[in-house]
Amino acid sequence: MPRDDVTLLLARTRAIPAEYTTHWEIPVDPAAVSEAREWATRQLTTWGLDDLLFTTELIISELVTNAIRYGRAPAELRLIRQNVLVCEVTDSSSTQPRLRRARTTDEGGRGLFLVAQLGARWGCRHGRNRKTIWSEQLIE
Repeated sequence: MPRDDVTLLLARTRAIPAEYTTHWEIPVDPAAVSEAREWATRQLTTWGLDDLLFTTELIISELVTNAIRYGRAPAELRLIRQNVLVCEVTDSSSTQPRLRRARTTDEGGRGLFLVAQLGARWGCRHGRNRKTIWSEQLIE
């Protein structure tokens, strides 16, 4: 009886230099949102991406707020500078985020809609007992 042997080859085709990626652990505290914006501002200034400061602060505000409000610790914010700027927020919840259009009378529900409007692309990927919501902005 023939046996099937399976081999999986996994290769990283584009390694990102260490100086173009950074991460910050998100405390479980609403004050962490402003701290995350300040941290990101310093990093973007270091990378010479001052023109992306305003939109990045808004994206980070929404993603970090959602991680604190709806996710579970530990949570992390990561920035990746390549041909685009990627903002990622990972938390220890597997709950799928929902993009919705809030009515004018709604108190909330606009966060992911704003992220989708401000970035070139966005999405969510799931890992074991965690999820990462990411947003890309074009670097011009």
